[in-house]
Amino acid sequence: NGWCGAAGPERGVLLFLPLPVPLLLFLLLLLLLVLLLLGCSRPLALRRGPGQVGYLPAPGLSRRQAARRARRPGALPPAFPNGWYRLLDSAQLPRGAVRSLALLGEQLAAFRTQDGQAYVVDAYCPHLGANLAAGGRVMGSCIECPFHSWQFQGEDGKCISIPYAEKVPDFARVRTWPSCKVNGMLLVWHHCEGISPTWAVPEQREITTKEWVFRGQTEHLVDAHIQEIPENAADTAHLAFLHGPAILGGSDLRYTRSKLWDFMKHIWKAEWRPEPEPNKHCSQLLVQHTTTIFGKHISLMDLMASARQVGPGLVFLIFEHAFLGRGIILQTVTPLEPLLQNVVHKIYYQKNMPAIIPKFILRAECIQFERDITIWNNKQYLPKLLLVREDSSIQKHRRWYAQFYSEKSARLLAQKEGLDW
Repeated sequence: NGWCGAAGPERGVLLFLPLPVPLLLFLLLLLLLVLLLLGCSRPLALRRGPGQVGYLPAPGLSRRQAARRARRPGALPPAFPNGWYRLLDSAQLPRGAVRSLALLGEQLAAFRTQDGQAYVVDAYCPHLGANLAAGGRVMGSCIECPFHSWQFQGEDGKCISIPYAEKVPDFARVRTWPSCKVNGMLLVWHHCEGISPTWAVPEQREITTKEWVFRGQTEHLVDAHIQEIPENAADTAHLAFLHGPAILGGSDLRYTRSKLWDFMKHIWKAEWRPEPEPNKHCSQLLVQHTTTIFGKHISLMDLMASARQVGPGLVFLIFEHAFLGRGIILQTVTPLEPLLQNVVHKIYYQKNMPAIIPKFILRAECIQFERDITIWNNKQYLPKLLLVREDSSIQKHRRWYAQFYSEKSARLLAQKEGLDW
């Protein structure tokens, strides 16, 4: 069977003898099964580029250009709330590496020493303004400027070496940013008044002990103020209307209510509440999800979830299913600019469960999240809301979220020309 040498006078000629049909079918099915298993075991990786989701088409313009030019942002809260934000995954910063990062309206340089300690400093050298991350080197516990080889300590930012100078000025230093590694991510602390961290981000025990393993990640850009995103948790009424239609209808709001998928409905019961001291920087959203198909409750798709907001930009979404086990989605919202948020969702799940289960959950969550993005990308922030009694938790959320602003928090002036600057 297969390839074989031909006997007789014509040596070296190869003949192909066809495989029996049943064996060929078996091999094809085996190959498909192997490819399926490989695909299912590989973590989901989905990244949406700028303007890829959340906009409606407009003649002559990209969707993002049309929305940004036509939109008026409203009287916005301060652009960057005080708190912890995801900088990058810890694995993205190996020993001896330097990374240039733009977030919170700043340009930062992150580097890791050979002993594994990570540091974050302002990117621009106070000498002549060179970018420390554009060719800079890690030297011991310092980062060395590529322009004149000034060396700055990662711990306090102090300059300890100027190769051509007799003395290093005492005031020669670069600003440092408090950082920490939690749940596989490198986080950075921002406070507009330079106050040190006032609370810590909790470790998720199951991630640390590797009971739950990484199964995938999605990444989106959202053209909105950061406060719009967590405020969704308190707006429990929107769940029935925006997230009630079946996920089969996709994320384009023009088609989610199509009668084609009307046989399936998602039903939500949710309650939001802030946490008391000493965790006043946290809040809880308890969610119960059920599904009906042709009006009949499908218990197999029942899901209980608890979304704990920690500070202005971190969410721990723990979910539990009677048969499919437990897991968590870590949501991080990091402001890149005043009206541009980087949102990452990472899912960790019981390692004894097939990887296809958490990948399906994350994909379903992605569809629902992209429906929200269409709202955020095209809405206006209203400082004064028209609310009914059933919306009372939204106002409570605004009072709770106000703790992350200070008197000196920088505000963005409204742009008369829209958002296309």
